[in-house]
Amino acid sequence: MTLSLARKHRQALIAFFTDAEYYRRLIKLGFPIALQQLIMSSLNMVSVVMIGQLGAASVAAVGLANQVFFLLNLLLFGITSGSAMFTAQLWGKKDVLNIRKVLGLSLTLGLIAGVAFLIIAEFFPDFAIGIYSKDPEVISLGSDYLRVMGFSFILFAISMSYSAVLRSTGDVKTPLFVTITSLSLNVLLSYGLIFGKFGFPLLGVHGAAIALLAARAAECVVLIWLTYRKGSPAAAGLKELFCYDLSFARKVLKPALPVIANEVLWSTGISAYNVAFARIGTDAIAAMNISASIDTLAFTLTFGFGHACAIMVGNRIGEGDHPMAFRYALRTLALGMLTAVVIGSVILASSSSILTLYKVSPLVIDNARHVLLIIGLLLGLRASNMILFIGILRSGGDTRLAFILDGVIIWVVGVPLVFIGAFVFHLAVYWVYLLAMSEELTKWAFGMYRFFSRKWIHNLAQTVES
Repeated sequence: MTLSLARKHRQALIAFFTDAEYYRRLIKLGFPIALQQLIMSSLNMVSVVMIGQLGAASVAAVGLANQVFFLLNLLLFGITSGSAMFTAQLWGKKDVLNIRKVLGLSLTLGLIAGVAFLIIAEFFPDFAIGIYSKDPEVISLGSDYLRVMGFSFILFAISMSYSAVLRSTGDVKTPLFVTITSLSLNVLLSYGLIFGKFGFPLLGVHGAAIALLAARAAECVVLIWLTYRKGSPAAAGLKELFCYDLSFARKVLKPALPVIANEVLWSTGISAYNVAFARIGTDAIAAMNISASIDTLAFTLTFGFGHACAIMVGNRIGEGDHPMAFRYALRTLALGMLTAVVIGSVILASSSSILTLYKVSPLVIDNARHVLLIIGLLLGLRASNMILFIGILRSGGDTRLAFILDGVIIWVVGVPLVFIGAFVFHLAVYWVYLLAMSEELTKWAFGMYRFFSRKWIHNLAQTVES
């Protein structure tokens, strides 16, 4: 009896992981997204290495200026992933008209956010950098970088809106191609303008900002040109984009606003972490910025899994096949966590070798090595959370609970512990970072309970039918 039962469990497990259609779609959707993220992360790491040749102050300045962009990026991610919940499900029904209305609403909100952050970058850069650091050199270098890169914010808002819809409707190759082109241009220009190569003037940190602005402009222009040239579902005219009314906007925003609020709370929480890291010292925030570039690289496959999961699960819910949506979600969650554990092991084995690329002080290297140890050990937990919240709960329209778990817990658990560790007990930056991980463990426990309840599955496509 026991052997028979064990055999049945084994056969069920094998059947669970051997769905050819699932893997075909996962590879088709997830591989280009993961490759895009890998290229982005690799070239970002190259840029950090180049800036790292200028010293800890330059690394800290660019990292803190990018915190302003990070806040915008997460706000835009909230807007576009909120709209992607609808476009993925609407594409399951091939409802192109409403897809274009959702794109128009996403563009409207994204441009408002881009303009707001542009104003901060151009008129209040010293104040923005000064929130994180009191080092005069860091504030001066970071403010100069922020003034230049600020002009890219509106371009980035447009690119993110179109990219999200393209992915949701199955076109993952166009954003991939555009990202490769843009980031390759960014690295080449950065090398030339930071170090005075290829006949360019030697501009240091200022040159890195110019290179980024040029790359964002190229990205936006090429992406829009390809979208309309190919006749994509996102290739809407102005009338189609902005013909939504208040009733339509309310239907979309009701589940989307918790996603946006989630990203605002979560990103400001991460910013609060970085305030604590930066106030520990310039060496501490430099170590965190170096570690973050490696951490982002390690998350490339998880990023691909999460976004592919969101598309596949959203499509299945839009088609009305809820059992298969749950099955796809569970399978992706298991695969993503196992893959992250393997990648975390690679980080643990290679961190010392990677850190030799940076010309910074021994203290920065030591801090970064300890942070990477924590990253390697907990990567599986954090990968599970990314897939759970980005790929599953949001694609199922369960945005209110996701807002509480992902957006509120960071402020209730993570931020208080980080500030106590940094400012009361004056712990080293890696111990403070470990305290921040308490947030990940807390939301994982509650999130998994919600996932297995299946109460996260909601058909959003039905709510916006004409």
